[in-house]
Amino acid sequence: MSLEKLQPPTTHKQNYKLTRSATWLENVARNAFTLFRAKLLAPRSQGFVDQEKYISLEDTLAGAKQAGMTVEDYIDNVMSGTPGATRRTLQWMAQIGVFDDPKSTVVEIGPGSGRYLAQTIAACSPQRYEIYETAVPWAKHLVTTYGVVWQPTDGVSLSATPDASADLVQAHKVFNSINFAPTCRYWSEMVRVLRPGGYCVFDIMSDACLTPKIIQSWNDANLNFGSYPAAMPRSAAVDYFTSRDLSLIGSLLAPLGPGMTEVLVFRKTPADA
Repeated sequence: MSLEKLQPPTTHKQNYKLTRSATWLENVARNAFTLFRAKLLAPRSQGFVDQEKYISLEDTLAGAKQAGMTVEDYIDNVMSGTPGATRRTLQWMAQIGVFDDPKSTVVEIGPGSGRYLAQTIAACSPQRYEIYETAVPWAKHLVTTYGVVWQPTDGVSLSATPDASADLVQAHKVFNSINFAPTCRYWSEMVRVLRPGGYCVFDIMSDACLTPKIIQSWNDANLNFGSYPAAMPRSAAVDYFTSRDLSLIGSLLAPLGPGMTEVLVFRKTPADA
């Protein structure tokens, strides 16, 4: 649809009604969203695609093999320039008790290359590991390599996971790279699928990650990737989850690109509390 067709009728009347203008703007927004959604959604259930923005499976595996590293270490050390970042985050999660209880089901949003997935499996050996991943080549690789369950992924929900069924729900380096609306949708879903006593782990580019020095670092990096990086007030996340019967038990600043991201760990109130 051309922009010309979306313009309001030409008029020279001074009493052009505000309601008519509002209706036109609403129609423009609806049409724009429809066109945008059509470009993102393919016929398959896993069709909400953004893999063109993600690192190549083949190149990454080849690079890791040539360097004699695991995929995790290759991405952290070589591609991101943050040696040991993934391992340190998982070690900190273990220290604050995330892996103390046996884990029957773990759900991860956007595992990508599987850096955090591999460490999580090593830490708690869950009976079932569900992933919601939009990068199809990587998702297939994770299914083959780790035996995880790749759920139909629409980019906003955990629709295939039952209520109160997960012991741990996590998303690493996800909510600082997508827009506000899908982040909010995912937060609601994380609360829904988490069982009482379960843990919710994710990171955001919070206020602590937006110092003048860090902002200048992002500016100097000259990155133009649309929604990445996406900032989020820490209070918004804390207030949302604590209002839904979860408690914040810890936070950690971790490297992200030329800046930082804040990892938050919440626990849902146990049934016997």
